[in-house]
Amino acid sequence: MENTEQLSQFLQVRRDKLAELQSEGRDPFQITKFDRTATSGDIRAVAREEEREITMRGETKRVIAKISLFDGQQVTVAGRILSKRGMGKVSFTHIADIDGQIQLFVKKDILGEDEYNRFKKLDIGDIVGAHGEVFTTQTGEISIRVDEITLLTKSLQPLPEKFHGMTDTDLRYRQRYIDLIMNEDVKKTFMNRSKIIASIRSYLNGQGFLEVETPMLVSNAGGAAARPFETHFNALDEDFKLRISLELYLKRLIVGGFEKVYEIGRVFRNEGLDTRHNPEFTLMELYQAYTDYHGMMDLTENMYRHVAQEVLGTTKITYNGVEMDLGKPFERITMVDAVKKYSGVDFNEIHTLDEARAAADEHHVEYEKRHKKGDILNLFFEQFAEEHMIQPTFVMDHPIEISPLTKKKPDNPEYVERFEFFMNGWEMANAYSELNDPVDQRERFKAQEEQLAQGDEEANTTDEDFMRALEIGMPPTGGIGFGIDRMCMLLTDSPAIRDVLLFPTMKPLSE
Repeated sequence: MENTEQLSQFLQVRRDKLAELQSEGRDPFQITKFDRTATSGDIRAVAREEEREITMRGETKRVIAKISLFDGQQVTVAGRILSKRGMGKVSFTHIADIDGQIQLFVKKDILGEDEYNRFKKLDIGDIVGAHGEVFTTQTGEISIRVDEITLLTKSLQPLPEKFHGMTDTDLRYRQRYIDLIMNEDVKKTFMNRSKIIASIRSYLNGQGFLEVETPMLVSNAGGAAARPFETHFNALDEDFKLRISLELYLKRLIVGGFEKVYEIGRVFRNEGLDTRHNPEFTLMELYQAYTDYHGMMDLTENMYRHVAQEVLGTTKITYNGVEMDLGKPFERITMVDAVKKYSGVDFNEIHTLDEARAAADEHHVEYEKRHKKGDILNLFFEQFAEEHMIQPTFVMDHPIEISPLTKKKPDNPEYVERFEFFMNGWEMANAYSELNDPVDQRERFKAQEEQLAQGDEEANTTDEDFMRALEIGMPPTGGIGFGIDRMCMLLTDSPAIRDVLLFPTMKPLSE
């Protein structure tokens, strides 16, 4: 109760300060713009370094002073106050902007008594503009000797205490705006996320791909094994779904004559929350005519290297202390060989469903009655092999039962030309030689609908318009879907998907 009352007092003090400013005709919220000439990053750019001898508290020592490119120049900056100290005739204040922090040196003799007294009433969290000369302090810190300061926004809520910061993870996700203010690493993560996506676009555009946009609200949510969110469109009195994939519309564009297309966008899957899953996430899918899943492997390998080098300056990344090398050729292994390697079970020697079930029983792999031989192979992979896929690895040639949109292998029709790309034991991408045979595709959709009738809520239904497009004719095509959020997790060493989503889905707080 005392903490609540104390907080209320702090809130009231800030509101009283605002009321006083307003009564004086100095309402900061009436300011509509502020012209700044430099950011903290501009000013911190170092022109040279020099060694200095300083004396503090009777102790003499030598420091390396960094001299700004703006040294001796007049600048105007703006940012949020994060710290204040001094408050006699001289004060030091740090403000933060998009590039980081810069120190303001505020002196009563320079600012004037009235303005200095107003400055002393400013609170941590207030947003100010400041003008002055750039210099380097005796201790070697690039600073601004302020001759004018303007309150631009009055903060009515206190920020978290400086030394403890914002450590409550749940609160950080709910109040990301405070998280970004208090945690420089968080801001850097999201700036790198933007750079990653920009680098992907740059690479694909350079390869001749065309970026497109397709519907999010669809009547048939296909293209992936996932349960969709459902809604009702009042104007048409029709039920619609939020898309779970980008695939079927992008393939329509391949039919229409666009030979290289991609989309980066949100998809929605009605599933649980954990460190790698959020019901709303960013997916990229691309499709290229006249290539196959081997072409998609080459593209994936080259794109990952390009992005890592451009954003991080290296092809060696470290996630949770484990180094992964994107500079080396990525491993390629079939699902059957991966299962044999890590479980000892060779599915080349398993020919019937009964034999697959017997192997599963022997190795304590749980399966459902509806599962077929290929499903059980996939369950073996998930249980025994997946966690070992640490270095960049393409797991190829999946069973047909779990790949309803993929071309069969001509020499082994029980399997398809598909791969999943793994790093750190995670699936990072999923790619096919796309099925373009409309007769075969209809049979696959029919099998999916049978699974749906047996209780598989993630099974697809037949998309008749997509079938019509396939009957018009789609050229041989390679396609792939990338999980952008997981890619950002790996490249920024972030432990959970919520750490790379600015506003992740959260359970509502109880009233």
